[in-house]
Amino acid sequence: MKKVLYALLLSVLAASCGGTKKAQDAGEQKANPVAVTFNADSAYAFCEQQCQFGPRVMNSEAHELCGQWIARKFRSYGLEVVEQKATLRGYDGTPLQSTNIIASYKPGVAPRLLVCAHWDSRPWADNDPDEANHRKPVMAANDGASGVAVMLEAARLLPDSLGVGIDFVCFDAEDWGIPQWADAEDPGDTWALGAQHWAANPHCDPNTIRFGILLDMVGGQQARFYREGYSMQRAKKVVDKVWKAADVAGYSSYFLQEECGWVTDDHVPVNDVAGIPCIDIINHYPACEQSSFGPTWHTIHDDMEHIDRQTLKAVGQTLLQVLFTE
Repeated sequence: MKKVLYALLLSVLAASCGGTKKAQDAGEQKANPVAVTFNADSAYAFCEQQCQFGPRVMNSEAHELCGQWIARKFRSYGLEVVEQKATLRGYDGTPLQSTNIIASYKPGVAPRLLVCAHWDSRPWADNDPDEANHRKPVMAANDGASGVAVMLEAARLLPDSLGVGIDFVCFDAEDWGIPQWADAEDPGDTWALGAQHWAANPHCDPNTIRFGILLDMVGGQQARFYREGYSMQRAKKVVDKVWKAADVAGYSSYFLQEECGWVTDDHVPVNDVAGIPCIDIINHYPACEQSSFGPTWHTIHDDMEHIDRQTLKAVGQTLLQVLFTE
């Protein structure tokens, strides 16, 4: 008899809780997709135009020319651009002429949102299946250009009416981390050099920035985006916000509810040094034997042939959903 009563009590409680949840859901305002459409063809073209300069390796002519092009594009959309220049040091002591490109929508307006990506190319394809390619530069269509391309297209679509300011920051010198073939241990701080510099020398008061979103490798074929470890620890509410926006925008199949590993990336100094809750939207391929970052990561095959417009669209439309509803 006790078991029956206990089961009956559970049934009553479940019905009661279910009714409360339904009442709450009914009282909530359903979020709607924003009316502005992210143009994947435009983002693809922006990605391609960066690659036409060649690999944007630090201290190269291609790097310098592409940086000037990125700054001009942001200015052409009415944003105020600041080029934060610094001489940074690579893992081997190489002086790196670095430029963080900061494009501000409504500068001086608070609160602000931060959207960022790195724009430099990996100097060495040290994860390529062919060892003969390990010292060749990476074109970085996905690992670099794709994030900048999504930001440029988002900037192109911004109206004058948003109630927040937005800073698009293109971090430099992200991919100069210790190569696999080097006879040195990787302490982790040889990566994200431009972001480390910006986080210690931000262009505006970090307290005015609500949160940040880092876009890294957001154009790959068959890409999926998991909840990254540092993001969940430092900025879980932002992860929840962005993943909900993906669902509203119709791209929940790209933004999975599962968690993945911890990635040393530009968002780490943004969180730990600048104190801005920042997440990393970064592709994750759990079944890929070559790398969990995908088959083209740090190989000579990270080129335009492996960029997917639909992946750019999924990330770009999700980003617009966030920016236009803050």
